[in-house]
Amino acid sequence: MNWKVRALTGALMTLVICVIVTFVATMLAVGFDPDFVRQWAKAFVVAWPIAAITAYFVLPGARRIAERLGGG
Repeated sequence: MNWKVRALTGALMTLVICVIVTFVATMLAVGFDPDFVRQWAKAFVVAWPIAAITAYFVLPGARRIAERLGGG
């Protein structure tokens, strides 16, 4: 997988995951108060770049392990 595809795959995958996880975590932490959207956005802006960079480096190894476990 070339670096562009790997980067885009990691970015898209982590975008969806971070939207959901930061939404739920923020909702559990502060509830649906008037400041909810600001708090959720703040959590998302911090979490997504970390997750995307991590996915970029972890994805090749995770793919190899998945191929071995899946028989591919």
